[in-house]
Amino acid sequence: MCGIVGYIGKRDIAPLLLEGLARLEYRGYDSAGIAVTAPKGGLKMVKAKGRVRELEAKVPARFKGTAGIAHTRWATHGAPSDVNAHPHLSADEKVAVVHNGIIDNASDLRRKLEAEGVEFLSETDTEVLTHLIARSPATTLEDKVRQAVRLIEGTYGIAVLHADFPDRIVVARNGSPVVLGIGEKEMFVASDIAALVTHTRQIVTLDDGEMATLTADDFRTYTTEGTRTAAEPTTVEWEAASYDMGGHDTYMHKEIHEQADAVDRVLRGRIDDRFSTVHLGGLNLDAREARQIRRVKILGCGTSYHAGMIGAQMIEELARIPADAEPASEFRYRNAVVDPDTLYIAVSQSGETYDVLAAVQELKRKGARVLGVVNVVGSAIARESDGGIYVHAGPEVCVVSTKCFTNTTVAFALLALHLGRTRDLSVADGKRIIAGLRRLPEQINEILKTEDEIKELAQEFADARSMLFIGRVRGYPVAREASLKLKEVSYIHAEAYPASELKHGPLALIEPALPTVAIVPDDDLLEKNRAALEEIKARSGKILAVAHREQEKADRTVVVPKNEDELDPILMGIPLQLLAYHTALALGRDIDKPRNLAKSVTVE
Repeated sequence: MCGIVGYIGKRDIAPLLLEGLARLEYRGYDSAGIAVTAPKGGLKMVKAKGRVRELEAKVPARFKGTAGIAHTRWATHGAPSDVNAHPHLSADEKVAVVHNGIIDNASDLRRKLEAEGVEFLSETDTEVLTHLIARSPATTLEDKVRQAVRLIEGTYGIAVLHADFPDRIVVARNGSPVVLGIGEKEMFVASDIAALVTHTRQIVTLDDGEMATLTADDFRTYTTEGTRTAAEPTTVEWEAASYDMGGHDTYMHKEIHEQADAVDRVLRGRIDDRFSTVHLGGLNLDAREARQIRRVKILGCGTSYHAGMIGAQMIEELARIPADAEPASEFRYRNAVVDPDTLYIAVSQSGETYDVLAAVQELKRKGARVLGVVNVVGSAIARESDGGIYVHAGPEVCVVSTKCFTNTTVAFALLALHLGRTRDLSVADGKRIIAGLRRLPEQINEILKTEDEIKELAQEFADARSMLFIGRVRGYPVAREASLKLKEVSYIHAEAYPASELKHGPLALIEPALPTVAIVPDDDLLEKNRAALEEIKARSGKILAVAHREQEKADRTVVVPKNEDELDPILMGIPLQLLAYHTALALGRDIDKPRNLAKSVTVE
């Protein structure tokens, strides 16, 4: 959630760090701060509640330094304030620390330090770490940090400055991302490559339990036990221009409109026309192993969980393997039975979602085979998994996910086709699905051309206090995701329900003031879905249908192009992304940075 940026080199530090923080604003935060090692000795620090622009206004014109760290904070321990903002200084003002994550035993450590005479200025857990480092008797900064992190329990990604060691930044990771950027006579560190790509595309991603020392000329990595590790830089495929708005007013709008190109990327080079299947070399799963799979369990959180629901349906339909999706945050705590014949799939846009990563680690501990479906190359889930699929959506800056959700569902379609053709899916059905996949980019562009119509609809729904989203079988996960999108970005309460369950309770809510959005695909359940519309209309409910043809019982219908039945859910959610966007726009919401939310959730 929070963001870290650090730099050591010859450049003017403050503007560089502030630029990096601005590129991490999408992660969600409520305060920001910056600290540098002053050329004449000591540390200088500025912090501010609010946005990066508030911090920038407080930074003096002459704020030079040889090394610096900066942070955007999302409050956990202590309310948003200047005092609780990071970095945190030690009592002697020699140590500055920025920290992502949560220290679980912070209260116990705080009591011990207070008993020893330490006075705390903030309510944060991070300040504990600052004092532990400052009070360490070790003679090197690396050993001071190593001793301190051994005392803490929980998750952390940290960057540390020390006035007595002005030539270096020491960083460490356990459960929260830390990425090094390798430059010419300069080094960078960040919690996200978004802060680095303007300056370098050569990166090193730390593993859990790993630390690094950055100097202007070099870097070295090692474990918290002191053992050197061999870290080789990799080249990231994303460029700085990928993070620009490209003429759009918001990142969300830009990313909705990038979906046709994004889907083309996830398909490119993967379709095998000769055998009516796809190549997914990263799965590390041969045909014999694929045929031995007896069940598929998909784990994700939020939007990734909804993509997994669609994926599970496609796997069942095309590969005839029992499949289901579950929130990773629930799975990891319910002591689930781990079956050796089950294929587990972890889904995360960032590849760093803590609940998903923890589930992967628990599954691996129990000997399960785990695949990752992620967007970020080299992310923690990608490294921990046995294999997987990169969804190639490109950078997604807006907190709410649109193009990554769509690309993830397409990646699941590829996996379902691959597993199906390995088993009993016919050549004819393989050709049919491939033809449908190839139609997707053009059909997405066709949907986006209806934006003006959807914008007009959004004006009608902006006054609603609550909305109901319904769908049946293939349409239900679409309703779940559309409901989530509206909640996230417009702050209108929305609830998704299976259309088949209306009679079992939700029908009591139907009235003219509660609009219903109904997902009505033209498939074998069309008449069942129309019956649900009849029930709502009979109770004077207002209906917006998303369908393949006009629906007589709906007040308004958004018509989307028809694809193959199995692939229709991929398209039916896109107009509802636009509906959420334009509803939020009409309400004046902060669309790219919704309140209380963060892009990459790296804490519980």
